[in-house]
Amino acid sequence: MSVITIPRVLREKLGEEAAEALVDVFNKVEPAPAKIKAELSKELATKADLSLEIGKVNERITLEIGKVNERITLEIGKVNERITEESGKLRVDIEKVRSEVEKSSKENIKWMFLFWIGQIAVMFAIIKFLLVK
Repeated sequence: MSVITIPRVLREKLGEEAAEALVDVFNKVEPAPAKIKAELSKELATKADLSLEIGKVNERITLEIGKVNERITLEIGKVNERITEESGKLRVDIEKVRSEVEKSSKENIKWMFLFWIGQIAVMFAIIKFLLVK
């Protein structure tokens, strides 16, 4: 506890009784900073605890994010395998369609030639029929 002295000029203006009362008021007020200091210390300790807890939460979040990233990577790998498998099947199906179109084209060309030959034969028959008369 610190000693408070009141200057002589102030003692003379206030009077002895008022000066003593002022000293008492200051003495009663002085413990308050210690109380505030204790509250601040308690608050700082609470903040330190909160910082520790925040650190733990951050570690947990980092761990969980790592697990999620691993899971996503695994799932993406599975999807890529499935896409590769399906694209292989699609290529096989495309080749089947191409071969069928090729067969169909050859068959159509064969029938077109037969039709043209028939048409030419019919035209010669008509021309011969018209010229013979």
